[in-house]
Amino acid sequence: MTTPSCYTCGQEEKLADLPLRERIVVDQHWRIAHAFDTALPGWLVLLPRRHVTAIHELTDMEAETLGMWQVRLSRALRDVTGCVKTYVAQFAEVEGFAHVHFHIMPRMLDLPQQLRGPRVFGLLRQPEQQQVPAAVVDEIVHSLRTHLLPEPFAP
Repeated sequence: MTTPSCYTCGQEEKLADLPLRERIVVDQHWRIAHAFDTALPGWLVLLPRRHVTAIHELTDMEAETLGMWQVRLSRALRDVTGCVKTYVAQFAEVEGFAHVHFHIMPRMLDLPQQLRGPRVFGLLRQPEQQQVPAAVVDEIVHSLRTHLLPEPFAP
């Protein structure tokens, strides 16, 4: 079930038409997207595919696979970006974005001290000229998919 006034639900309704960066991997319960207004390459967003506004509303299966995705995405980000760790955060408080979503952000070794921890959100909602260029996002997305999707079966 989706809610029309919700940005995330609106994206879900046009899933097949979304660019790959907004549907890096999609399973029965979750969709992974690259953040669209960030200055940090590899900033991912893990989104439930149905409208959920609080973590306690997740089904047992959504909760079970949530942990798996957080770890898999963190490993893939380490392999693709060379980050030393990842940050994982969930607030869902911004107007129009109350749909639960988890930010999974690569913490690079050279990330300035003033942007570490929760201050990393200073790299979100950036002006267009400071955002990660689409070509860089697409390159990261393709690398992440290589790490996340099973290899095709070769007889």
